[in-house]
Amino acid sequence: MPDTEALIERLTQENHEFKKLHDEHRKYDEELAALNGRGFLSPDQQWRVSELKKLKLIAKDRMEFIIRHTRSTMHA
Repeated sequence: MPDTEALIERLTQENHEFKKLHDEHRKYDEELAALNGRGFLSPDQQWRVSELKKLKLIAKDRMEFIIRHTRSTMHA
């Protein structure tokens, strides 16, 4: 079974959907970190934090699905 980090690197280079999801996940994480770095969040910013967490989770779940699928086809 390939190392997960190596597989992620390969998928980032070879799979357009995975690369897009990986980039989106990183972008959401950066925005979330910036918002969490503030002392006070307005209601709109609090809503955005919640939305970013959901978007990150959706992207992560889809990336994990692609990783599992890729691993299963490597063993077939």
